[in-house]
Amino acid sequence: MKKFAYEARDQASNKIVKATLQADSESAAAKLLIAQGFIPLNVSEQSDQKSFLSKLSGRITTKDKVVFTRQLATLIGAGLPLAQSLHTVMEQTDNKQLQSVIQEISAAVEGGKSLSESFGKHPNVFDPVFLALVAAGELSGTLDESLQRIANQQEKDAAISSKIKGALTYPIIVLVVIFLVMGFMLFTVVPQVEKLYTDLKKELPFLSQVMVNVADFLTSYWWVVLIIVVVGGYFFAQFLKTANGITFMDTFKLNVPVFNQLFRKLYMARFSRTGQTLLSTGVSMLDMLKISATAINNTILEKSINRAAEKVKGGKALSVAIQPEPYILSLVPQMIKIGEQSGRIDEMMGKVAQVYEDELDEQVRTISTAIEPILMVVLAVVAGGMVGAILLPIYSLVNGLNI
Repeated sequence: MKKFAYEARDQASNKIVKATLQADSESAAAKLLIAQGFIPLNVSEQSDQKSFLSKLSGRITTKDKVVFTRQLATLIGAGLPLAQSLHTVMEQTDNKQLQSVIQEISAAVEGGKSLSESFGKHPNVFDPVFLALVAAGELSGTLDESLQRIANQQEKDAAISSKIKGALTYPIIVLVVIFLVMGFMLFTVVPQVEKLYTDLKKELPFLSQVMVNVADFLTSYWWVVLIIVVVGGYFFAQFLKTANGITFMDTFKLNVPVFNQLFRKLYMARFSRTGQTLLSTGVSMLDMLKISATAINNTILEKSINRAAEKVKGGKALSVAIQPEPYILSLVPQMIKIGEQSGRIDEMMGKVAQVYEDELDEQVRTISTAIEPILMVVLAVVAGGMVGAILLPIYSLVNGLNI
């Protein structure tokens, strides 16, 4: 299938519409537009290659997807046909890339595909949880309710991720400031101190000499350092894309000091919230476990949940199957067991998610509060140490002068 950019007149509203669609040829694209009630004015094949800037500016954000999902749920709930609902949402969408995706989904639906199959053609936009909930909604006849659940799920995930990123932003800023202070001292003040000692034919103190040597090395071989940093960063980024790299990073997140409990609660909240949403929509237990394992976005926990799924498939209760798995926090199997006894597993998983989401909020606030004074002390020690290494030699010179 090729992608075509088109300009067409909507026969119903007489408006000019610009978007993209997929078809086998230019004539097939024109026929598809006519079938949808458009009069083609211009149809041209579009290259798949896009500049970095256009990709960045056209990125589909979580907010875009939430708005799209809620609008589609509202229109379907109001009784509008699916194709008309998609077309209406497309007209109300400002994001050009999302408009293109909706256009392709609309064309697939009008071509006889189910909505879940049409969404499935865009895995970079719609994740497995989204697809599973749409499929469950189609089967149960509650597509509008499923779409509302998807929007709620996306908003909660985005809110949690935003809080964690916010907690990590401040330390990064302070570390950047520390490096800037060090750079300023090394390249502006230290050379002046060295020149002063050289003119007076005095020997620099050890710490000051170390700083001078570092400054001289960076001044003479900055390009070597730059190459090492760039090449090292590139290969490390490539390593993180490999299976071993992903496993390394996922294991690191689960065990890194201070933040390990934060990540574990995040993953448990994500697993429980996803499981609750899927089960309440009618997705089977095994499918829920398979999809939730992927949705967690951590390969270590994904393997744990998949192992538990195999035990469930063999006849074990989920609470028993998941309890011995590593990194599964104890509240999860306990609440699932209560849900199994009461027949309300989805409700209990929702309660687990709420508990961990609340704990995450509190822990993020605690870490943010505690890390500020710690970083200030680190900044003071680094800056103070460098200032001391510069000022102490000057005081020594002054004291050694015979006035």
